[in-house]
Amino acid sequence: MSDAGSGRPLRRGWTTGACATAAARAAFEALMTGAPPPDPVEIALPSGKRVAFALATFERGEDFARAGVVKDAGDDPDVTHGALVRACVRRGAPGAGLRFFAGEGVGTVTRPGLPLPPGEPAINPTPRKMMAQAIGEASAKLGIGADADIEISIPGGAELAKHTLNGRLGIVGGLSILGTTGIVTPFSCAAWIDSIHRGVDVARASGLTHVAGATGSTSEAAVQRLYDLPETALIEMGDFVGGLLKYLRAHPVARVTIGGGFAKMTKLAQGRLDLHSGRSSVDFAQLAQTARDVGAGEEIAMGIADANSALEALQIAQSAGVDLAAPIARAAWRTAARALDTAESELEIIIFDREGALLARAPFQRVRT
Repeated sequence: MSDAGSGRPLRRGWTTGACATAAARAAFEALMTGAPPPDPVEIALPSGKRVAFALATFERGEDFARAGVVKDAGDDPDVTHGALVRACVRRGAPGAGLRFFAGEGVGTVTRPGLPLPPGEPAINPTPRKMMAQAIGEASAKLGIGADADIEISIPGGAELAKHTLNGRLGIVGGLSILGTTGIVTPFSCAAWIDSIHRGVDVARASGLTHVAGATGSTSEAAVQRLYDLPETALIEMGDFVGGLLKYLRAHPVARVTIGGGFAKMTKLAQGRLDLHSGRSSVDFAQLAQTARDVGAGEEIAMGIADANSALEALQIAQSAGVDLAAPIARAAWRTAARALDTAESELEIIIFDREGALLARAPFQRVRT
């Protein structure tokens, strides 16, 4: 992938899990040897590739060592880019292995359905495995047991977490320590899609039988008013309708509502499962044909074909008394049903205007019998 403006390749970065692992290994070695920490400190990624991190901070106390690594997310617009990820290591009881704790700015799991049970620090399984491998390597080198208490902290993490989906998932008090590969791929949106998946897991674990994915806050609020859904039923899917529906295919619930504005639902109706403006666009010629199919005259259809935006196209249709939203809702249902493709779910599509008023609805129908 390259930067469209400069033509240069986009630079990859490191996950919070990789940074925490490097900090933990440096602190463990310094604590156990009494010597300065290794700097740079080398760790293994899940792929087996070995990478090195420079330390940004280090301090030693009577019974602990604390090292910090500044997260570099590369060219990805990651909310944690530039954050200091710290690991404070203390000796553990012989044979106890590793224990993980949430320090400042790292959240705690409070709802079932996530990879970790309620009460656990939000340090995901892969980062825990990475730290276990790194500490295991260091302990083998030193000839000691791999027993330690590891507290991960991110100063300012509670404020940064307000810009993530953690609150919706029931992770309180700060950020999650994430990463399945250790590497951040720019604009992969992997963290957002993972949050969508975790949102479904939490809803299912809570016993909910109806979930709703919305493209934005206005649509989400409108769906919630319509059904009085709890927050855990609301999946903040943004543009990733395909990511939500494909996960629900494998992890079904009885009822699925997809809600959004006219422009994004038009993209869905035209077969797009990624609704981002930079990755898909409205086909106005196709939209004009849809208008013709429901009775629009040629002058109206040509006006829609020449429209500058989906909103303008809708307004042209509305001024002529043509209900363009209804066939779009039906076509969007067909696209979404192909992606969902499970006999266990009913699906509906709702289109809202910019104020959250209902424009059109393709009612609940079973996706596959």
